[in-house]
Amino acid sequence: MAHLLGAESLHLEYPTRVIFDSVTIGLNEGDRVGIVGRNGDGKSTLLRLLAGRIEPDGGRVTRRNGVTLAMLDQSDDLDGDLTVKETIVGDIDEHVWAGDPIIRDVISGLASDIPWDVLVSSLSGGQRRRIALAKLLIGDHDVIFLDEPTNHLDVEGIAWLAQHLRKRWATNSGGLMVVTHDRWFLDEICTATWEVHDRLIEPFEGGYAAYILQRVERDRMAATSEAKRQNLMKKELAWLRRGAPARTAKPKFRIDAANALIEDEPPVRDKVSLAAMAMQRLGKDVVDLENISVEYDNGKKVLKDVTWRIAPGERTGILGVNGAGKSTLLSLVSGTLLPTSGKVKRGKTIRVATLTQQLFELEDIWNDRVSEVIGRQKSSYVSGGKEMTPGQLLERVGFTSAQLSTPVKDLSGGQKRRLQLLLIILDEPNVLILDEPTNDLDTDMLAAIEDLLDSYAGTLLVVSHDRYLLERVTDNQYAVMNGGFTHLPRGVEQYLELRLAQQKEQARIAAGGSADAPAKKTGLQGAELRNAQKELAAAGRKMEKLSTQIAEMDLAFAKHDQSDYAGLGEMQQKVQALRDQMDAVELRWLELTELLEG
Repeated sequence: MAHLLGAESLHLEYPTRVIFDSVTIGLNEGDRVGIVGRNGDGKSTLLRLLAGRIEPDGGRVTRRNGVTLAMLDQSDDLDGDLTVKETIVGDIDEHVWAGDPIIRDVISGLASDIPWDVLVSSLSGGQRRRIALAKLLIGDHDVIFLDEPTNHLDVEGIAWLAQHLRKRWATNSGGLMVVTHDRWFLDEICTATWEVHDRLIEPFEGGYAAYILQRVERDRMAATSEAKRQNLMKKELAWLRRGAPARTAKPKFRIDAANALIEDEPPVRDKVSLAAMAMQRLGKDVVDLENISVEYDNGKKVLKDVTWRIAPGERTGILGVNGAGKSTLLSLVSGTLLPTSGKVKRGKTIRVATLTQQLFELEDIWNDRVSEVIGRQKSSYVSGGKEMTPGQLLERVGFTSAQLSTPVKDLSGGQKRRLQLLLIILDEPNVLILDEPTNDLDTDMLAAIEDLLDSYAGTLLVVSHDRYLLERVTDNQYAVMNGGFTHLPRGVEQYLELRLAQQKEQARIAAGGSADAPAKKTGLQGAELRNAQKELAAAGRKMEKLSTQIAEMDLAFAKHDQSDYAGLGEMQQKVQALRDQMDAVELRWLELTELLEG
């Protein structure tokens, strides 16, 4: 595969420490690289070096002639005086961008809910982030660098971005490097993972699941002294193998090797023991919401006749778009909001604690040292069946002894977040609500936090856009949709299907249909119906395959010797034949769709 860019003998240091030392790394055509590592070890710095944003102190960065590169930084450099339209499409004529399926897809996936003519300065931070990503993705670039692209995206947005990046380039063309803590996203798009640590970059094959396996193998073979880290990664690997079989279907995830490494590893959670402990702490009753409705002063009804009986030890993940009513629902559970109608029954022994997206819990200890804060806690706690001191629990979530003398206000964002969660758990609530708990945490710290939550013997309710975290720490998922509360037996995948159906229905109504009018029913029955459904699915797959072949031929045509008229003519004929096939299959797909919809 052709080389796109890379670094030779890269050296970079700041006054207080060396970031990289003699690093040599390369990105080739077709590479999709995820970059992981502890916060502060140099992941974003690596992107900026390779993108030419900063210069190394030693070594050099190389780029093949003609290679175009775009980078989404964590900083916001949008012009606030431009409109959303001007920012995304610039001076491209409307008939050009409106006729481009890629641009339409990007706008639909990232900016469909943002007014087109408002000034960027009036947008929220999350909206500005999505506009910056949309602006980058409508461009035609050989290489794209993305630094935390899933920040401010919900589950649907993350799924859309993964799909877009998978289809953006033809096979074995283009290059992608992404820094993210979203482990599901890493597994979906990455062919390789680079771990940044200890002044170097260590490459691994495959996405996050394959990376974890290889890391456990590496640590075992090297017989390192990092016993705690090894055990934590083995636990992570055990969950990946047992709890998420779809991930381990990746060809590079060597199942036999995984089984050998985790044969003695117990399940990540002892559900029976945790349920028994939860019953002792909570009794039979936690919180029952019966026929709850919530209507605000403006007449907007957020929740309608919701019934939810929360069990002791229940571990539930909650999904929903912004404004759907997730926070309202959790406020009813915590007792900070009363319903407009319906009944809330609360157990006598419940103690609810909420990890919010803010850091309110730390305000009173802002100037205290971490050691002073921990010194005020009980002398011991039981976690995972073991008695542990607060200091040991602090170490378990990634704090070093050197950080104990640091004032809380001087901790990094991720450290504050971890301390916030630990203090809440040490307060021993028996109902724990987590609202977007993954902010500012790297993949290792997320694994450590999940390990801590595995031994939490209470009721756990989680709202998060992090699909991996939801699947990892909860046993059931529900969606807040259309004012209701819907169980999702198939988890996040089912939620995305429901949201797609909801969007299609909204589009149908917007096109002139009635919200009360039932959808048309097909006149087909029995074998005819099944055959039509099979043919429709086959046509969809055929269109996707043809689309890929056309994109590959277009790329080959552009790279071909432009003076070879005979060869170009032959290639043009092949492309036209593929386009003719696409037109025929697309026409049949439309006929079948119309037939099935009645």
